Amino acid sequence: MTVLKALKKMFGKSETEQLAPVSSAPSHTPSHRTDGNQPGRTATVAAPKHEPVTTPTAPAAPAIASEQPRSETPKPPKPRREPKPKAPVIPWKLEDFVVEPQEGKTRFHDFKLAPELMHAIQDLGFPYCTPIQAQVLGFTLAGKDAIGRAQTGTGKTAAFLISIITQLLQTPPPKERYMGEPRALIIAPTRELVVQIAKDAADLTKYTGLNVMTFVGGMDFDKQLKHLEARHCDILVATPGRLLDFNQRGDVHLDMVEVMVLDEADRMLDMGFIPQVRQIIRQTPPKNERQTLLFSATFTEDVMNLAKQWTTDPSIVEIEAQNVASENVEQHIYAVAGADKYKLLYNLVNDNGWERVMVFANRKDEVRRIEERLVRDGVNAAQLSGDVPQHKRIKTLEGFREGKIRVLVATDVAGRGIHIDGISHVINFTLPEVPDDYVHRIGRTGRAGADGVSISFAGEDDSYQLPSIEALLGRKISCETPPTHLLRAVERKRP
Repeated sequence: MTVLKALKKMFGKSETEQLAPVSSAPSHTPSHRTDGNQPGRTATVAAPKHEPVTTPTAPAAPAIASEQPRSETPKPPKPRREPKPKAPVIPWKLEDFVVEPQEGKTRFHDFKLAPELMHAIQDLGFPYCTPIQAQVLGFTLAGKDAIGRAQTGTGKTAAFLISIITQLLQTPPPKERYMGEPRALIIAPTRELVVQIAKDAADLTKYTGLNVMTFVGGMDFDKQLKHLEARHCDILVATPGRLLDFNQRGDVHLDMVEVMVLDEADRMLDMGFIPQVRQIIRQTPPKNERQTLLFSATFTEDVMNLAKQWTTDPSIVEIEAQNVASENVEQHIYAVAGADKYKLLYNLVNDNGWERVMVFANRKDEVRRIEERLVRDGVNAAQLSGDVPQHKRIKTLEGFREGKIRVLVATDVAGRGIHIDGISHVINFTLPEVPDDYVHRIGRTGRAGADGVSISFAGEDDSYQLPSIEALLGRKISCETPPTHLLRAVERKRP
């Protein structure tokens, strides 16, 4: 007993303390949890029985040197980082957007546009209107229907978007409105063009609070439906087929459309979309109760008949033919046998070290073969055609835009609506069957004031297209014989 008492004395505890039951532990030891079956109630969990319990006032026990825990110098607390003060938001004023009047040019200031819209126009760096913008806005901002003939790259997209946004800002939306009831509808023939228009719309509406949505085939239907169910749709940009899918399911109602735009009507005719477009238009208000804008690269008889059916006393805006091709694009035509076209293409790209080239062919199987041969011969190439899934098309375009893909091979349908700066060369592997497509193709280069080059291969199977192309351009294009070294055989890469 003497030894036991000595040990107790050594560790500073009395016999009563040593024999204290676990249940007498002080209240600071339990942890707390919320009882899931009874909300708001808290259950106390007792400390495990195998753990020793000490009182807060017990003195520290001495320990043998070999068992003494290593003492650590306490680290000083880290200094608290104060949040950086946010920069004050400086309200934008129209006076911040200064554009001096210039003879022969129309400013956006010359129209009555909302400050939110003008702010976005300034961000995009648009001080003056293009010719078609100046002419179209003069009619559409007054509420008139309009028909515009304009090639790609003339600014027609911004023209009808500015008109739409102005209309929606001036007219408040109805108090009772479903999520799937757009106030403005834009129909375009290709997925790429829809995506591009929607991007431009998002840029122009970023200060307005208007919502822009897209419906295109080849992409996740449910994901597009969730976007539609999440918020009101002000501006809807869609391809005809996917829009009909939503409309026939009852997810989209077009009875509140105030402004309707048909872009590239000639292309929709060529692709056989007009029956679908007719079904869509029947769901919209009568033509005298909506504003209708129709744009086309050509005013064929068929296009004008459609315009007569769908518009009311429209104003007609035309861009003169001499502006059909950009003066910034240097045009060449090589007379070459069909069997030598691929060698010429490969050697042009490889010898000159071109980094961002777009190649056009007339058929999807041609596009596929050209892309496969380029990849096999060590050129980083990708294809863009109607057979390529939409998610892959978007990834391909991003890779081309970022410079990861050197050569993009495409059909005319897939090439419509592609607006990528920095394309140095466009090569027509085969001449297009429709002259207007030639203008659209070479318009992929020489954008935003930059210089560009187009090279067309005229073979025995397609050279007959040249006269109609030259007639459209209003001038002759000299035909050249390619240098011999550009026709040398392609060295096969070792596997």
